[in-house]
Amino acid sequence: MEDIIDEIMRLKKERKAIILAHVYQPEEIQEIADFTGDSYGLSRQAAETDAEVIVFAGVRFMAETANILSPDKITLLPAADAGCQMFTNAIEGQVRQAKMDNPHALIVSYVNTPASVKAMSDICCTSSNAAAVVASLPKDKEVIFVPDRNLASWAEEQCNRSLLKWQGGCPIHGMLTVTDIRMAKIKYPNALVLMHPECRAEVRELADYIGSTSGIINYAEKSEATEFIIATEEGVLYELSERCPNKQFHLASRRLLCTNMKKTTLEKIRDALKTLEPRIVVPDEIRERSAAALEKMLAIKG
Repeated sequence: MEDIIDEIMRLKKERKAIILAHVYQPEEIQEIADFTGDSYGLSRQAAETDAEVIVFAGVRFMAETANILSPDKITLLPAADAGCQMFTNAIEGQVRQAKMDNPHALIVSYVNTPASVKAMSDICCTSSNAAAVVASLPKDKEVIFVPDRNLASWAEEQCNRSLLKWQGGCPIHGMLTVTDIRMAKIKYPNALVLMHPECRAEVRELADYIGSTSGIINYAEKSEATEFIIATEEGVLYELSERCPNKQFHLASRRLLCTNMKKTTLEKIRDALKTLEPRIVVPDEIRERSAAALEKMLAIKG
């Protein structure tokens, strides 16, 4: 393994590349990354560097977002077949139909969507600012929230506002049950429950803290508590243990594993740096409209 890591480091220097790894990625991928974090935060960090090549260890929509924010850089997705299970390829046509059926509605798209959907959206949101984005929109307008119904219901709760919720969602977070959390609390009675808002509403009721992956990491780091039950994908445990070596973390369920997030390998990263493929290029028209929806999101405080 040391040989391939050495090769990656050499190629990275030659290509003037930067490696981004989402916190759900395998441990060995996070270890070699220049930056780890959540998808949108990583893309913004990459945009601020002078790197000429972005290697995104994640899934396709993440690499698309990086290309939207850094069109002057080459964007590589080593695991070319890594998609997000939150939506299917039919989502673009379905959103277009929803706009036709609800011509006066505003569309809020989670950053976990294809660039083509962001381009049709009035504004984007992240898991950390979804409520603030929804709250910023005119009260007299209907709002279609795409694609995660559980994040949409979380935003509804925070804003006391009804949304037209897309019936998609993350199957990993969505499979977590009340029983899972109760059993974990019995096993670890002194632990706080830190949970992603993509979990179902009845499950979220048992959380001590609800937030994005970055929010969960930051909360654990700043908290005086020393033991936590983590209700999000298991890859986040690596960053938690790195940032909080004297604290204990327990997964809420062994089923919290996204197979698409585990498709990146050291070999694929090496090969991507060698060949500068697979390359992600968002067409200019889609990129510009997507960027506008993301810029509107950034103007929202909260």
